Amino acid sequence: MQVRCVDAGSCNGCEIEIGNAFGPVYDAERYGARLVASPRHADAALVTGPVTRNMATALRRTVEAMSEPRLVVAVGDCAMNCGEFAGGYGVEGAVADVVPVDIEVRGCPPRPEAVVAALRTVTGR
Repeated sequence: MQVRCVDAGSCNGCEIEIGNAFGPVYDAERYGARLVASPRHADAALVTGPVTRNMATALRRTVEAMSEPRLVVAVGDCAMNCGEFAGGYGVEGAVADVVPVDIEVRGCPPRPEAVVAALRTVTGR
């Protein structure tokens, strides 16, 4: 499974943990998940942070560029309910307010094990 990461307006904590999930300790690639640079090559999108007004259209276009069937994974509390950024003037909303979400990974930030576990449910490995 090819995975594209999208930072929709996060504090960067989730990105650090996603990086750890794909690093040598947790090694998400051994379960069949591989990071790609283009949404056109991706089967799943890992979306972090609340969706800012400036990123709402970009997130929609990114998900639309992915081929069917596609999955959207909301990573972190901010992606699920805007977390600390709720009510901010530049916040459009949670990821599910902008694009359909298939899987949620809880935590602020979520542990790398949780990210790998979510990816394993998708890859079946």
